[in-house]
Amino acid sequence: MDIDRDSAGVNIPPPLAFIGTFVLGVIIDRFSWWHLGIPLGHWFERIVAGLALVMGFGIMMTAVGLFKKAGTDPKPWKPASAVVTDGVYRWTRNPMYLGMALIYLGLAFFLDSVVTLLLLVPLFVWITREVIEKEEAYMAAKFGEPYLAYKAATRRWF
Repeated sequence: MDIDRDSAGVNIPPPLAFIGTFVLGVIIDRFSWWHLGIPLGHWFERIVAGLALVMGFGIMMTAVGLFKKAGTDPKPWKPASAVVTDGVYRWTRNPMYLGMALIYLGLAFFLDSVVTLLLLVPLFVWITREVIEKEEAYMAAKFGEPYLAYKAATRRWF
């Protein structure tokens, strides 16, 4: 991965962090003596899984489409050329990460894995500290007041 100097300087691609954490959860869940299922009932878990997957893919793909429409790269290790504030960005500053988290959540429910689900918590902390905070500092420095006004008006996650 070639990190551009004019970027947020994110070292690990967020999709890889989500995938890696998910795989770690599955490995711990499936190959250890400690397996905990989600105690909500098979059909309810499947409904939650399906809704989370559909919502996650929809939010994430919409966000990526808005970045492409604005002519800016969605990768946080590449330069940003615009502040995207319309569509799903009106409700959350991080719809791509929210979408990835919903996909992760849906897959964890589908696999009935509490361990995998619980690993989403430290992943959220890592994404917030190591990705989002770097992106926010970069965007504030690069775009100034327009970004700061957007940041003040729009929540980080929900």
